[in-house]
Amino acid sequence: MKKFITGLAVGAAALAMTTVAHAGATLDRVMEKKAMVVATNSGWPPQSYLDDNNEMVGFDIDVSKEIARRLGVEVSFETPDWATLTGGRWQGRYDLGVGSVTPTKARAQVIDFVGIYYFSPYVYVLHKDSTAKSVEDLKGKVIGVETATTSEDFINRKLEIDAPGLPPVEYKLEQGEVRTFADSMLPFDDLRLGDGVRLDAVIAPEQTGLNAIKNGYPLRILEGEYAFREPLVVIAEKVDPEWTAKVGGVIEEMKKDGTLATLTTKWYGKDYSAN
Repeated sequence: MKKFITGLAVGAAALAMTTVAHAGATLDRVMEKKAMVVATNSGWPPQSYLDDNNEMVGFDIDVSKEIARRLGVEVSFETPDWATLTGGRWQGRYDLGVGSVTPTKARAQVIDFVGIYYFSPYVYVLHKDSTAKSVEDLKGKVIGVETATTSEDFINRKLEIDAPGLPPVEYKLEQGEVRTFADSMLPFDDLRLGDGVRLDAVIAPEQTGLNAIKNGYPLRILEGEYAFREPLVVIAEKVDPEWTAKVGGVIEEMKKDGTLATLTTKWYGKDYSAN
């Protein structure tokens, strides 16, 4: 027992030394290089996507650029897969993740939540010919969701959002088959083929659904029925609390001066900056 306790003490001391050694590492690297690398998505309009000129644009891109501007650094973008973006252990490849990430209890174990920068309602998206008028009408139906997202957690009744002040998630839908898709737009491509042809509904962020409709997809949103509402956070690797605090302060400034309200309205047509 004594050896075990001694070993714990030594391990704790080593962990403390490691934490101290890493404190400020990301902040120092970014400020020294005057540049930061942001991990995001390349195919999730209007959050972030490649335009016709093969340039990254979107709400998350504008937020990233504004954070960089206020820090006095340049910004570049990398587009890892979603599991890598949200899985932490980046080993310095990225300095921030700005990809509309939901703070869940599982993710809190592997990444830092730098700050909430907007809120998103998740909705049920239907084909325009669907006769469904309520969640009850979707009972036993085929539902599409993007894999490794809160939509998938929700449909499987495993969603645990890690943010204060939010009401518990209500699970009203008794779905039938669940189909998962590797990209946010792929379920809409199946849904647009017709009501019930491949899917009966898709659960997705309201902004993504509205953007698909804006781009000509023959879809509609089930009115008056949110699946759930979630906060979205900027994330960072769990190595540098000083960096997390620094960027968190920038996000708070952007909330207070109305920048986030302006950017959400620009890209989504609504102010999603407050819950």
